[in-house]
Amino acid sequence: MMSDQNNNLKAGWRSTGLITLWLALVVIVLDQLTKYWVNSALEFGVPVAVLPHLNFTLVYNEGAAFSFLADMGGWQRWLFSALAVAVSVVLLLWLKRLPSKWSLELVGINLVLSGALGNVIDRIVAGRVTDFIDFYIGIWHYATFNVADVAISIGAVALLISEFFLKKTDRDSEESKSNS
Repeated sequence: MMSDQNNNLKAGWRSTGLITLWLALVVIVLDQLTKYWVNSALEFGVPVAVLPHLNFTLVYNEGAAFSFLADMGGWQRWLFSALAVAVSVVLLLWLKRLPSKWSLELVGINLVLSGALGNVIDRIVAGRVTDFIDFYIGIWHYATFNVADVAISIGAVALLISEFFLKKTDRDSEESKSNS
């Protein structure tokens, strides 16, 4: 009896979007490996030219995006960590509701999830997020970011495209079938 319940749980888990969590795990590992590398190979604040308009520059961010609330004394570490964990729980529940069939929505959720967890690992372990990708034009520098930030950005765009363009197309085709 217990074996049947375990088999049903395993089969149920595999039939949901949770089966794609390996993608989030790969991105988290990539994010953490790159942060480990820059922390051991780069000197803080010293740019290393990679390509025209792209440096690797080791910096730390104790705040959120664009160093928002970075100088607030430390409480923001726990606020942003709790927020990232809450968002991650919501994303996991979202994945659980989706079928295991690959879609832009599944990829987007996994990317946002991996980025949130990659940065929360930094916040919990070090109290700050390691950033190093420094894009610039002339003297203008965009905010320095990391692999987790790239994953969040690409994932958010993927979710917007999925929601506003792909799902709309699916709904339109379903409506035209029902009207025929």
